[in-house]
Amino acid sequence: MGTILSANLAAAPQPNPAKGVGITGIHKRPVDGPIAVRPPGPKHGGLGSGVVGDEISDRTHHGGDDQAVYAYAREDYDWWEAELGRELPGGLFGENLTTVGVDVNGAALGERWRIGNDVVLQVTFGRIPCATFQHKMAEPRWIKRFTREARPGAYLRIVESGEIRAGDEVTVVHRPRVRVTVAEAFRAWTLEPELLPRLLEADEAPEDIRAGARRRLRQPPG
Repeated sequence: MGTILSANLAAAPQPNPAKGVGITGIHKRPVDGPIAVRPPGPKHGGLGSGVVGDEISDRTHHGGDDQAVYAYAREDYDWWEAELGRELPGGLFGENLTTVGVDVNGAALGERWRIGNDVVLQVTFGRIPCATFQHKMAEPRWIKRFTREARPGAYLRIVESGEIRAGDEVTVVHRPRVRVTVAEAFRAWTLEPELLPRLLEADEAPEDIRAGARRRLRQPPG
């Protein structure tokens, strides 16, 4: 299917003027060796990141089993480089895994990837841009622009723990019965609520996503 181009970690938490937590682990860089991944537990009270040694400061909105690992495709970086007219190195968006040859946004919710020999990850949802991301990018109206283009990258749950390193192959080992892609789910959640019923069809999507779709579908328009 594809390859891990780089595995990325935050060197150290840095100041974050965009949020009240004061620090952020979004600044990630490729590492030379492997990174270890294991389920971090719940968002509230767990270990935060699924990557050992990684840092998540805002645990109200980030981390936990359904956001254990974040992957972004080099191909989408290349698209953004052309749009923004600037170089975008792997790790800039805060992802743990930069991939090549993987259709990250075209992956189905519930799809499982084997990475290398040991690790199995499951696609859960797309990344929702936040104020920290906008501040880091220093691009006008970055949240709205990132949302409009629907190239969010994928959050992943850890099914089988182990180590991941640059050069590991990525292979799809399971596809769900109903195919709702990361990009489609992201669009449903953000700018195209008419697609929300599709999230209810995605029977391998996280239950909090399906529950959120049910709540929003019960709300009157406007």
